[in-house]
Amino acid sequence: MRTTVDLPEDLLQEAKLRAARKRVTVSAVIEDAMRMAFARDAPAATNIVTLPTYGEGGLRPGVSLDDNSALLDIMEGIE
Repeated sequence: MRTTVDLPEDLLQEAKLRAARKRVTVSAVIEDAMRMAFARDAPAATNIVTLPTYGEGGLRPGVSLDDNSALLDIMEGIE
């Protein structure tokens, strides 16, 4: 979509320099900058998922969640 935006001369010159260095259009530089600014200002995800747990006492004795291969062995019944 075409639109007109008034930019300070120094900002436009910086956009032109970046476009030339990256070999893209000035529009692409401005679009990228706007997307980054909007993403930065977007609220952080606050959806916290609570997973149900069953049983008592946490992990089985000897189980370490930091050791993937040992955990896989336990899950496959290779103890």
